[in-house]
Amino acid sequence: MAWAIEDYGLIGDLQTAALVSRDATIDWLCFPRFDSGACFAALLGDEENGCWAMRPVDGWRSLSRRYWHDTLVLETVFETDDGLVRVIDFMPPRGEAPDVVRIVEALRGTVRMRSELVIRFDYGSVVPWVRNVDGTRLAVAGPDALAFRTSVDVRGENMRTVGEFDVEEGERVPFVLTWYASHEEPPRAIDAEHALHDTEEFWRDWAAQCEHLHEWHEPVHRSLLTLKALTYAPTGGIVAAPTTSLPERIGGPRNWDYRYCWLRDSTLMLLTMLNAGYKEEASRWRDWLLRAVAGDPADLQIMYGVAGERRLFEWEATWLSGFQESRPVRIGNAASGQLQLDVYGEVTDTLHQGRQHGLEPSSAAWSLTRAMLDWLETGWRQPDEGIWEVRGGRRHFTHSKVMAWVAFDRVVKAVQLYGREGPADRWRAIAAEIHDEVCREAFDAERGAFVQSYGSKLLDASVLLIPLVGFLPPEDERVVSTVATIERDLVRGGFVDRYESAEHEVGVDGIEGTEGVFLPCSFWLVDNLYLQGRDEDARRLFERLLALRNDLGLLSEEYDPERGCLVGNFPQAFTHLALVNSAFTLSGHAHPASRHQH
Repeated sequence: MAWAIEDYGLIGDLQTAALVSRDATIDWLCFPRFDSGACFAALLGDEENGCWAMRPVDGWRSLSRRYWHDTLVLETVFETDDGLVRVIDFMPPRGEAPDVVRIVEALRGTVRMRSELVIRFDYGSVVPWVRNVDGTRLAVAGPDALAFRTSVDVRGENMRTVGEFDVEEGERVPFVLTWYASHEEPPRAIDAEHALHDTEEFWRDWAAQCEHLHEWHEPVHRSLLTLKALTYAPTGGIVAAPTTSLPERIGGPRNWDYRYCWLRDSTLMLLTMLNAGYKEEASRWRDWLLRAVAGDPADLQIMYGVAGERRLFEWEATWLSGFQESRPVRIGNAASGQLQLDVYGEVTDTLHQGRQHGLEPSSAAWSLTRAMLDWLETGWRQPDEGIWEVRGGRRHFTHSKVMAWVAFDRVVKAVQLYGREGPADRWRAIAAEIHDEVCREAFDAERGAFVQSYGSKLLDASVLLIPLVGFLPPEDERVVSTVATIERDLVRGGFVDRYESAEHEVGVDGIEGTEGVFLPCSFWLVDNLYLQGRDEDARRLFERLLALRNDLGLLSEEYDPERGCLVGNFPQAFTHLALVNSAFTLSGHAHPASRHQH
């Protein structure tokens, strides 16, 4: 069955993650970490690329699913003629050996079930050697190995490991799949029930630390849990999404690898965790940031690997047909080599937020900031590829210049408010120069809006960040006019597009075809409406955005209003970050412009 993106749920162990479809089939799993080669890649083609199905043999009339309260334990319930059965899926947060655990339990009657395991390493391209050793199925190929343990009798069949079994009311049948390096001995077996208890306890303890809201409690908690699940615990890095190449339009070519850590997410991530009371996560994210960007400021990248890797070479897995025939399937991301000036502002703002919220001072952070600003004093004048990572040539993007202003504004505040040493007068003068240039070159009086780039007539939703970062006050007539113009000309199906295109079929990225509406942009509009005193309009839009979440509370990068489905990589950290921050804003917990009010 071809599932939609919203038909998937997420399980994870703070080092990697898996996507589970509505019928309890795991269609995507990378071992041993997010950006490793997948051993289940049916999501990007068909089941021959690897998956793990667990379902009743004789079919079912209905099914339901849910997360156990405040956890990443996923339950799928099947109703059959013979009874009611559930599959409990989870990945225990761990040290070295990652596990996927599945427990099958009959809730009523006796149900015959079938487990069908298709292991394919390296994104579906490698069939492993599978053998039975002392009751454990071992699958080995190259550097990777999996140990499959269960009390069910299983057999090899057509390059699969299958088993059929009856589960009676009250009976629970465990299955455990564990990755290990092929040159090592298989790790010891874990007890599935103990692992379930530990996993529940871990997630509920973490969720209980949240300084949560009374309003929108459920979507905020689920988003925070999702963000935690996208954390690579050994380093503190947080990936943009656990997937690659889920299309921005079904059947289209805008398919990118998001299993990396974007600097652009850094300020939002820090604010989200601090506002929710998770100071440790915020501190570890800041530490990851400092390690990743260390070096020559001119070489600052927009994204890094989960451990800070810089070389994210992009290539195409030509043997994969892609999600619902959406080609190409890309591994790696060539945008990592682009110049995007806004990241200097994001990094500086992130470190500024750390100071504001009482994170332990770091001399290394200030040294890094000084080095970045030394380069940016002249570097800000360059054209760049911009926030949307265009592949059609550099421009003087408005958002990039605004974020360069943010960098200088924040270091001036660091000197004034926190006693840091630096040439505040020179930085203040550069900030003023950038501000004057943006107001002169980027505002189009005919359209009544800040536009995408200098000399352009095109709208771009990234300018909605102008009041949110403090570049101009929300009541400034140019800001008010820009918001009104975007509402009129850049909204599709009730949500905000990223940008206008000069030609109908070619986007600013130089790639043909259309895409869905970019969900974070609509959350930025929520914040703008709130800042302008339009509380009811802001709330209505926020509730419409919440309605796009799937039944498990998850959102992707984009939404296709014509097809009525989620598109883009899933679940998307940037979207869930924007959701949480807008919820804090509307609840009065945090002001959307608090980033510049101190």
